[in-house]
Amino acid sequence: MPLLFADPDVAAALDAPTTVAAMRDALLAAHAGRLVAPPRAAAALGGGRMVLTAGHLTGEWYGFRSYDTFGHPEGEQVVVLHDGRTGAVRAVAVGDELGSRRTGGLGGVAVDALARPDAVTLGVVGSGAQAWTQVWAAAAVRPLREVTVHSRSAARREAFAARIRAELDVPARAVDSARAAVRERDVVVLATTAVTPVLDAADLAPGTHVNTVGFKQVDRHEFGTDLLDAADVLVTDSPAQAAAYDPSMLATLPAYAGRLGDLGAVLAGAAEGRTGADQVSVFCSTGLAGTEVFLLDRLVRVGAAMA
Repeated sequence: MPLLFADPDVAAALDAPTTVAAMRDALLAAHAGRLVAPPRAAAALGGGRMVLTAGHLTGEWYGFRSYDTFGHPEGEQVVVLHDGRTGAVRAVAVGDELGSRRTGGLGGVAVDALARPDAVTLGVVGSGAQAWTQVWAAAAVRPLREVTVHSRSAARREAFAARIRAELDVPARAVDSARAAVRERDVVVLATTAVTPVLDAADLAPGTHVNTVGFKQVDRHEFGTDLLDAADVLVTDSPAQAAAYDPSMLATLPAYAGRLGDLGAVLAGAAEGRTGADQVSVFCSTGLAGTEVFLLDRLVRVGAAMA
């Protein structure tokens, strides 16, 4: 029978270093052509969509993730891992934890690859699950000394800062504006549901690295083109997925498309990342398809090693 994982199982087994390492391996596999990861597909179902992402690590496994946009209070994602040799289902994960940790892990890889080696401060705009896993992963790759957090709800940002202090043992404080959250920070995370910019690029210090997780299309975006203009280094985890956005992703507009690089290529040494301490680097996360399945495979392996 396939292994079945729920959110508590995922949370117990996948720590930040393991997740970041898995996502680094996935990006390198995609760059090498071993991870086949086409852009997501969607089926309109009247009032919502079913969305599918799929991946194939050649010779080892294939699988998919499915989720919907109906907005039901108990809506859950499903990730299915097939054995690449027999086709048998090896594992199924139900819930949001695997996908959230996957996105955080990709962000952690970006911080490790592009932030200054001496980066120790982080500012985050947003206080939801995606914001949390970004900070969780960043703390695994840099020795954070302070986190500042802003979100629209004072109660939520205070609770978020308290969670960082309790679970990551990192000093953290809530602040009353996005500007206060990002000024003089070495690393900045944008992880909001905002459809208009929450960041003024002029507030960033030289040398800042920025992870963007939320909306980034021309019709809705948590940052503006001023951030792309300020970026000396601009990368994404999947150029193919970035190009497939409809409406278009800001970073694929003609003014920026030629500068939008591949994080996997940076990791492989095939493209330049940060080359100077004062450069601003920006990672536009698209959620490389197949990485949830990649992480589920890693989860199965971790469980086997612990058995």
